[in-house]
Amino acid sequence: MFTAKSSLIFKKQDGKMLSCIRWFIAFMIYCFNLNIVLICLISMGFVGCFVIPNESNQINAKEKITMLAPVNINVPDIISQNEITNWLEAMNVKYAKYKLTYPKEGIIHAKGNVKTGQRQVRVNVLEINRKINSDIIIRPEIASKYLNSKAKIKTIAEKNHSIAAVNGGYFKPQTGVPLGALKIDNELLTGPVYNRVGLGINNDDTYSMGKTDIKFSLNSRKLNLNVDNINQPRMLSTYVLIYTDKWGKFAPNPPKYGVNILIKNNKAVSMHTSSVEIPKNGYVLSGPKKEIEKVLGQKNLKLKIDYPKHFEKSVHIISGGPYLVKDDEIYINTKEEKLGAITGKNPRTLIGYTKENSLIIATVDGREKYSVGMNLYEAAKFMRSLGCINAMNLDGGSSSVMYLNGTITNTPPSSGGIPIPGAITVNLNSLITKNKNGRAEM
Repeated sequence: MFTAKSSLIFKKQDGKMLSCIRWFIAFMIYCFNLNIVLICLISMGFVGCFVIPNESNQINAKEKITMLAPVNINVPDIISQNEITNWLEAMNVKYAKYKLTYPKEGIIHAKGNVKTGQRQVRVNVLEINRKINSDIIIRPEIASKYLNSKAKIKTIAEKNHSIAAVNGGYFKPQTGVPLGALKIDNELLTGPVYNRVGLGINNDDTYSMGKTDIKFSLNSRKLNLNVDNINQPRMLSTYVLIYTDKWGKFAPNPPKYGVNILIKNNKAVSMHTSSVEIPKNGYVLSGPKKEIEKVLGQKNLKLKIDYPKHFEKSVHIISGGPYLVKDDEIYINTKEEKLGAITGKNPRTLIGYTKENSLIIATVDGREKYSVGMNLYEAAKFMRSLGCINAMNLDGGSSSVMYLNGTITNTPPSSGGIPIPGAITVNLNSLITKNKNGRAEM
């Protein structure tokens, strides 16, 4: 903190100005007689900045000069305001060809057209800078308390009082269950599918991106059992799966020659050959009988979840695929992530982050005459042109939709977008309270 006593200094409020004045005075003292210098300074109004007045001097100053009251200036606030100004100027240059709006401090919405080949494609971009506004919260949300639920994005956003929202990752159309890793408030709701790429929102306000190579095991003093996945549809009869109360009220039927084991209060209490209700304070272990029957009767069971290094600090994880930009280079491997069916021009939802730690979310309109969509390579080039050092594709097609301040800003193939199981939301901390478990309550 510093106190400005002079009207001149108060108006400038600038450390550089003070430095220049002091340099100027030092130079004059060096070159000329001190008395002459003081006379010059008095006539220029600078002495008030350097002379510590006694009581009589203060009275005379009040009589002779109308001074502004001392003002406390918080230097960090000045720096912060400069950062905001610099960021806004940079955004105006970056999105010069777009129509810009500013939904909240730290958030830019850019809408316009970009050229892909010989065609124009309509895009919506949100750039979010939490360094400018730490009150911004970015998090995934699900449509309901259960994973097998769907709702339109406007419903999800309004339920959570969100400023903005876009659709999330892939899901099974018949049930709405997310296909891929989903973690909200440090609780892993679903495990990975095909080790696809995911975005981590970290506890230090940074982002990370990488393969969702998450491992599971069920352990006790006498047991160490590998688990293939959590809350995902069964892909092989040999898989050992866990279903928590987020899956729904009942676990699915076990596979052929398989069983469901009810685990309550960390103890395996019963074995079933059909669907079983999932306890609130437990889960259901499902798999081949010969693999999991040894769990029956075990006490003090603990589910261990091992995250890859890039997700060790992640409070939230949302998976998608494929990679578009990796370590500042275009990188697309649809074969590795088993996404060969989505390579053509389509409506898309894209997400990534810059080296300055700004999050960028974009939607691309498609399947219409005036906006045909983007293929994956075009999407990767577009995200890299926006400064993303890492970026990935989210679910697209009819799911691709962006909500902003009560309206749908893009033009999805279906009016308002189709019902989806969840969204990536942008909120202000002042609109959200937390319950004891850390989940958002409105």
